[in-house]
This record gives sequence, structure tokens and C-alpha cells, in this order.
Amino acid sequence: MTADSAIHACFHLDWPGFTLDVDLSLPGRGVTALFGHSGSGKTTLLRCLAGLERQGSGSLRFKGDVWQDSACGIFRPTHQRPLGYVFQEASLFAHLSVKKNLDYGRKRVNGGHKVSLDHAVELLGIGHLLDRMPDRLSGGERQRVAIARALATSPELLLMDEPLAALDLKRKNEILPYLERLRDELEIPVFYVSHSPDEVARLADHIVLLSEGRVVAAGGLRETLARLDLPTAFTEDAGVVIEAVVTSHDDAYHLTRLDFPGGNVVVARRPEAINRRLRFRVHARDVSLTLTRAEGTSISNLLPASVTEIAAADTPAHVLVRLDAHGTPLIARITRRSLDHLNIIPGKCLWAQIKAVALLA
Repeated sequence: MTADSAIHACFHLDWPGFTLDVDLSLPGRGVTALFGHSGSGKTTLLRCLAGLERQGSGSLRFKGDVWQDSACGIFRPTHQRPLGYVFQEASLFAHLSVKKNLDYGRKRVNGGHKVSLDHAVELLGIGHLLDRMPDRLSGGERQRVAIARALATSPELLLMDEPLAALDLKRKNEILPYLERLRDELEIPVFYVSHSPDEVARLADHIVLLSEGRVVAAGGLRETLARLDLPTAFTEDAGVVIEAVVTSHDDAYHLTRLDFPGGNVVVARRPEAINRRLRFRVHARDVSLTLTRAEGTSISNLLPASVTEIAAADTPAHVLVRLDAHGTPLIARITRRSLDHLNIIPGKCLWAQIKAVALLA
């Protein structure tokens, strides 16, 4: 098992009306999103990783350390697994201040501190909240404290079960930048349960797509989202995630240029400095195709691309076309009529017109 595939999990649970049956080799770093509809098994799998679920059979090896092996009678209880767990609700101790809630987490550490308490406080931006009681915190603040408390235990693995589900959009947008900092600055692998495509696109490096207790797909985020054979490709949220670099600002027109392998796009003026990396999302519904470079159009983002795959969409009137823009995958959702009219077939070179770009920052 390589360093990039340092977690192996195999679980089988049978309950009335539901079966969890997974066998996964997962990365030992970055954010792995467990994604799927309600009831797909995301939280059950997370609980198995945490040792909160003992029913059924299973094995779990974390970076060479056996946490569970039913065949050998090995089961390390949750409190002996070096992990942190963040639930949907912050579940802070109401009678303790923020600082004392964090101290509670720190006292659970037996060995050395992988993340100092000061570092956790700084990462989550909660230094000004240390003397407050939980009932004087907003929902977003409470969840940031809960994450800091989980980090204070110096986990080798961080499990997060839809930590933003109980927050409104404003609070979600408040906390997402802090989660990005955790991803970028810490080397602790994170398993992040979500049914929100936007959260997954913004935070995840890898994705495990679950359906009815089974793994439909697992892999890198960019490659997996660009597949046409997965259920995610047949929804209104079908699209790709692209990593780009800020290369210039046009103050006259209040625009910013983002470069990536395969081309560039222009978006509304961004506050980020030159050379800052950003993610953006392009939905399949926002990509149109033309055989020649369009002139006299308001669409300014055009990329030369070749057709690599064509698949049926979720309606008989549409198809999905996967494109290769010099190494960057794109998906276009077009009508079957347009497919025939333009004689679009695999290998054909054309232009992709991007009507909208969703910045994930």
C-alpha cells in the first residue's frame, strides 16, 4: 500500500432494509468526500471508520496500523483510535467556556500534540471567542469551536459528518474558508460526509460516491466528476471542477483572468492576488459547442477542445458530451438534435463556449 493509498477499509453490515458493503483503498492525506443521496450509507461508513458501529464484519487498516479485523478478533474502540469526530451539531458543553471546551479535547491527548491548541485556534479564527459561553455563539462560531476541539485531540484522522448541514447559507459561507485552510495547511486526512455538490467541489481532493450502501465510484475529484457513466453526470449539477491560477486583473472592465492547463477564462474581478490558486466549477448546462470560433458573441470564454465521449442524459432530448481541452476535461449538455446537426462524434475538434463560471472561493 502506497503513502497515497494508506487507508484500507472493508465493511459488511446487514440490517433490515439496508446493507453496507464496501471495500476501499483511500488516500492517507487530503479531503475525501463521502457523497451520495440520503440513505446511501455515508454516515454509516463514517461511524464504521470511527469504531462507533460494531455490527457485522469488517477490517480497517490505517497507515499500517490495524484498527479492526473481525477475522482475527481485533477491534480497537473509538477512544483508542487517534481520530477526531465533528458532528452536524456542535455539541459543546453548555456549562463550559470556549476555552474550557477546547481544554477538554486537549486533555484527551496521550502522546505529543500534532496540532497545538494555539494553532487550532488560529486556523479556525476563534481567538476572540475563548471567554464566551456556547449560548453566546452563532451557529457558525459553535461549529468552528467544535472543529477546533476535535483538532485539539491531535487526531491522525479527522471525520466530519455534514458539519454545515445545520447552518444557513450565510453561516456556511462564513465557515468554508476555514475548512479550506484546514485542507491546505494540515496534513491530517479528512473524511467529509456531504450531500452538497458545492461543498464537495470546493473542499474535496478525492470522492467516494455511495448508493444504497455500495461504492459506485471512488477516485480523484476532477477525474470522477468528469465521468459520464456515473449518476452524478445525469443531474442538473453535472459538471467539472478546474484548478486555476490568477494571472491578471483588468481594472478598466473589473475582470480577472484565470489560467489553467488547456486555456483560460475571464471572470468578474476577484480580490485574490496574482499567482493565487482558485477552483472554479463549470456546469454541463453552461457549455455550448460550435464548430468554428464564434465571432460577434457576448460569450468571451471559448476553449478549443476535442470530443472524447458521448452518453445519454437523464432526458431523451439531451446528451452529454465529454471534451478534452488540452488536458482539462469538460462536459457539455446539448440536445440530441444539435448533436446530429453538428455531426459531433468522438475525435471531432470544436470550440467549447462557457456561458458561466462558478467560482468556488
